Amino acid sequence: MVRLAVGLGVPALLVARLGAGGVVDALAGITPLTVAAALALGAVTTIAGAARWCVVAHGVGLRLPLRDATADAYRATLLNSLLPAGVLGDVHRAVRHHRPGDPRGARAVVIERVAGQVVVVGVGVAVLLAQPALLHSLVGPGLAWVAGGVALLLLAAAAWLVTARRAARVREAVLAALGDVREGLGRLRTAPAVLLFSLIALGGLLALFVLAARVAGVDAPLGRLLPLVTVSLLAMSIPLTVGGWGPREAAAAVAFAAVGLDPGQGLATSVVYGVLALISCLPGAVVLLVDALGRPNARRMPGLPPLPWRTCSPSSATVRVRPTPAG
Repeated sequence: MVRLAVGLGVPALLVARLGAGGVVDALAGITPLTVAAALALGAVTTIAGAARWCVVAHGVGLRLPLRDATADAYRATLLNSLLPAGVLGDVHRAVRHHRPGDPRGARAVVIERVAGQVVVVGVGVAVLLAQPALLHSLVGPGLAWVAGGVALLLLAAAAWLVTARRAARVREAVLAALGDVREGLGRLRTAPAVLLFSLIALGGLLALFVLAARVAGVDAPLGRLLPLVTVSLLAMSIPLTVGGWGPREAAAAVAFAAVGLDPGQGLATSVVYGVLALISCLPGAVVLLVDALGRPNARRMPGLPPLPWRTCSPSSATVRVRPTPAG
């Protein structure tokens, strides 16, 4: 309920404050060519994310075809855009690839998702540090308090993991996960590819935001526009809304105003981006439809035994079993 209130309330307040005319005109500027461009950029972003996932899965000892990873990534992106918190599609993806007694499939999903977010946050923080005026406009003097609070929470969590007896299982899980992170991200055979695909995916998102800005009538030079759209993408990382709505619009309006542009154009750009982002992941609806049509009807076939886990999900990663030496 809080996420829905933030996602709907913040844009509504901004429209009431800045006016709805610019948003309406910007939405009217979406053409079939714009839709086609959004779908193309969505394909670039999704395939890059799927390729990153394949690299991580291979690093932890799993085999995942790019075609199946792309289908799952489209499904997850669509669900992330429609469901609260923005990560439930990835949760579904992790559950889908989890196997009893072998958590590497689920961990590969988590590692891939975190790696992508780290790149987005890293680029966003770098942009903010390079733009002091923009940083001050967005966070103000409270940045030090926020950073201190986060640091204290991290220290408290680390102390609990090290000292608490009840944290033994958690420590074991963390150590095992760190091993998978080392294999999936920290090796020479995986780290450069993960970084490259993450940057390609980020480039697709930034290009979609620039497209939205042009549709909204923003004619600022690309060098001036890119920091603003990067900040808006960074705001979408806050898991408080549905599909990033709310914080993204607020950040865009403030960022545009901080550099002397019309905040109404920032709001219009963000709204158009939200619509184009949803359009870009519509192939995920086809994946969901295919899943629904291919699922057995339990009412009509109650006597059929459940499918074994190795074949029930065609897009699941399969474990490569190494032969055990004799003796």
